[in-house]
Amino acid sequence: MNPTKTFDPSSIDSILDKTIATVTESKEQIFDIGEQSREEFERLSRELKEIRELVLETIQRGDVLETKARLARTKLAEVSKHFERYGEEEIKQAYESASQFQVELISTRQKETSLRERRDDIERRLLSLEETVERAERLVSQISVVLSYLDSDLRKVGEIVKGAKEKQDFGLQIIEAQEEERGRVSREIHDGPAQMLANVLLRSELIEKIYLQKGVDEAHRELKDLRQMVKNALIEVRRIIYDLRPMALDDLGLIPTLEKYLRTVSESTGIQIDLKSLGNERRLPSKMEVATYRLIQESVQNACKHARAVEIKVKVEFQDELLSILVRDDGIGFDQTQKKDRSFGIIGMKERVDLLEGTIKIESNPGKGTMIFIQIPLSKQEAWK
Repeated sequence: MNPTKTFDPSSIDSILDKTIATVTESKEQIFDIGEQSREEFERLSRELKEIRELVLETIQRGDVLETKARLARTKLAEVSKHFERYGEEEIKQAYESASQFQVELISTRQKETSLRERRDDIERRLLSLEETVERAERLVSQISVVLSYLDSDLRKVGEIVKGAKEKQDFGLQIIEAQEEERGRVSREIHDGPAQMLANVLLRSELIEKIYLQKGVDEAHRELKDLRQMVKNALIEVRRIIYDLRPMALDDLGLIPTLEKYLRTVSESTGIQIDLKSLGNERRLPSKMEVATYRLIQESVQNACKHARAVEIKVKVEFQDELLSILVRDDGIGFDQTQKKDRSFGIIGMKERVDLLEGTIKIESNPGKGTMIFIQIPLSKQEAWK
């Protein structure tokens, strides 16, 4: 008996629905953990600032008391040595003054020790919270990638596969695509937020030294810079998550979302990026808009990361039966006969175009930039609506 004959492809959708619901719930829980850790981090950062100021005040107070106690002891020694020269009241005052300053000095030093211990404990907790926030953000990004593929590419499994061998081959392609996307997200996090947070750790270790050597004002400025670095890291992580599935795509459509995305990329990289929309601009089936957006996103990211481009031109042309996409950069180009680190990303683009039953053409030579030209038949996508 051949088991593939009794297999119902529609059961995949049921499995996917349950899987997506479970993964989405896990993503929300992880996001909540990250947000709670971020709030605790901000609260402890404020407390740490206050405690460091108190430590400074206590140290200064201790230094003053130590000087006064030393002078009082010197006075007491003088009185004791020449007892006959001083009256009873002066002797009493010398003893009381020396005792009072010594008691205050001991109390102040104990307070300083307690504040230092609290400060060190907060610093250790902040390092742990930073790691928790980073891990939560990384997991949310990875889960977003999984959800994206579960909710788009894998939905087509029941329609695409014809038999057991085809299903197995397609599953392997999806796994490879997932690994590619995870690798891309991992590289973006490693090169962006992870590097920023590593720098934060180094800077945080220097703050105490700066505080002791240069004073509270300089330490305060360093803390402000430190907070800004943490904010930048979080902004970068949220940008990566947004890039995976921008909500504006569902609300506004392909061109407005591309305009926003390319403007953001241009501002962050300094690369001039021009978008031109030609023809009868209109809404396309949701899955086609997502696929088209990702194709352009991958092309632009390749140009930004690898091409050293100064200018990137993106053109989208709506025709009656055809959608044409052109992405051209003036970067360093590459030898298409040699395997590059980004070749797997290009393979992924070609596979996505194949799923759309379109064509893709890539032209590039060293020193002459890169051109990517994609055409997608619109009539083929009517079944997606």
